[in-house]
Amino acid sequence: MADNNTPITEPLKKEEENKGSVHYGDADFDAEVVMDATWGEVCQICCVHTGEEWLKIGLGVGLICFFLYFFLFGLELLGNSAKVMGGCRAGELFGDETNPIAGLMVGILATVLLQSSSTTTSIVVSLIGSAISVQQGIYMIMGANIGTSVTNTIVAMGQMGDGDQLERAFAGATVHDLFNFLSVIILLPVEVVTGYLNHLTAAMVKGAETEKGDKWEGPVKKLVSPLGKKVIIANKKLIKDVANGVQDCKDYYPLKCEDGVVSYKTCDTGLISCDKKTNDCPAFFDVDASQSDDQVAGGVCFFISIVILFVCLIGLVAILQKMLLGVSTRIIYKATNVNGYLGILIGAGITIIVQSSSITTSALTPLVGVGVLRLEQMLPLTLGANIGTTMTALMAAMVTEGTGALQVALAHLFFNITGIIIWYPIPFMRRVPLAGARALGRGTRLWRGFPVLYIFVVFVVIPAIFLGLSALYEQGTKGWTTLGVFFTLVLIGSLLYLGFWCKFREGRRRMGDCFRLRERRRETMDTLPDDMEFLKARVSALIDHTGMPDEEAEVPVVTDDESPMEKMDSARFSSSDDIDNEIQT
Repeated sequence: MADNNTPITEPLKKEEENKGSVHYGDADFDAEVVMDATWGEVCQICCVHTGEEWLKIGLGVGLICFFLYFFLFGLELLGNSAKVMGGCRAGELFGDETNPIAGLMVGILATVLLQSSSTTTSIVVSLIGSAISVQQGIYMIMGANIGTSVTNTIVAMGQMGDGDQLERAFAGATVHDLFNFLSVIILLPVEVVTGYLNHLTAAMVKGAETEKGDKWEGPVKKLVSPLGKKVIIANKKLIKDVANGVQDCKDYYPLKCEDGVVSYKTCDTGLISCDKKTNDCPAFFDVDASQSDDQVAGGVCFFISIVILFVCLIGLVAILQKMLLGVSTRIIYKATNVNGYLGILIGAGITIIVQSSSITTSALTPLVGVGVLRLEQMLPLTLGANIGTTMTALMAAMVTEGTGALQVALAHLFFNITGIIIWYPIPFMRRVPLAGARALGRGTRLWRGFPVLYIFVVFVVIPAIFLGLSALYEQGTKGWTTLGVFFTLVLIGSLLYLGFWCKFREGRRRMGDCFRLRERRRETMDTLPDDMEFLKARVSALIDHTGMPDEEAEVPVVTDDESPMEKMDSARFSSSDDIDNEIQT
């Protein structure tokens, strides 16, 4: 190990190289195999510094707190703006009693639109007894559990600038998705057949009494929410009213304010509301706004929130890398390598404090991206976040009248506990979500746009397809049912052909080769010297003008015996990769 008095940024000593230790910032730092650091070494690295080093550390911690605060503010703004943009559509998704698949898909789509599983849960609770049953509400809660994982998947895209970071961050984010998907695949059929969550929670709330009271607000929300309310406030009451069929979105417009005074008490509110406690209205509240105006304002805030998240993410990653540069990965792994079950408790505790599993997983995702946390450490923290968000719902249910909220919160809790029992204690089962997340992470190596495609297909297209098929069967007529059967057979046939193509027609390899070729071309064009920008523009203009295809057939390799003119003719018809190699040579 390096001398204790040696600054941590100095090059690795020869004896430590022989020992096999790797330092953070090395090209292969995440391939460390030596895990023999002690807690004494961890304390030495953390606590023994010169005055100048302590000053730099203090500055770094201060900047981390600054960027972390605005990162949390960005998440708050993201949730509020998503509710304003999609609140009407999300409310319309809820309604009459439907089948389990439809309930699951409604939960996914509503949570994606609202960017909040807690809002989806509160809407479900308000519908129980009037529009849906507890059993159907449980299916929607399962969907909300899946939909809430989209937020940290979006956050992972903030590390697109670095291929290694994007691969790790996307794997760290999707381990949450895969755990939720795998749990639903097993527990949804079990619930349909046995109704065990419904029966168990019904027995637990039998005779229970709850009273309406003040809900506990975590310290993080108390710090972040005031700033968020200055920008935009989503009207959750409107979304619940639309879901319950009390009113339609258009019934809230046009807005009016008494005597022209803009405040919570004097103004009607639409999708954008005012602060009940302070009586103030946010910056994006407009007295003369229509429904489309409010939705546009929500879209603007959504874009601003994405920019804030990505800027803060870049700042956090840069500072963390600067502070950790040169530290032995043995030390980092020792400091972060906690027992898995303790990790579950830590994840649950953090989520109870911050009142949101999305905040917990989104804050941890960049740590996985920079290599501070490994995927095996992210999984238990994610499972703990799932438990923590149900505890938050339980505390809210305790101060809500009626037992419906309590039963739904308990069903959410036992769903996650059952999923953990299935997928975590047995190492073999634990490797399933980890392997799936790593495979998705490797997908970003083939194409940087893969995360965007993944989010669109998994959280929008697939739920919309299943919801549409369910709607056809729910019509109750022979014509619609026949149409539903036809589309179902088409879907099954397409999936079977896709599997056959991938397995027996080398489809997987061919698709991978296609993505790799596109990525190589993009990287080659991006890394050309500055003085080649003119050539890049000319080539691009030539392709657009002539309609030349992007790919050309490869020609035989040119030997040294050929004349210079023959070499030029051969190079002129070579593939784009060969052209790039000639330019670099």
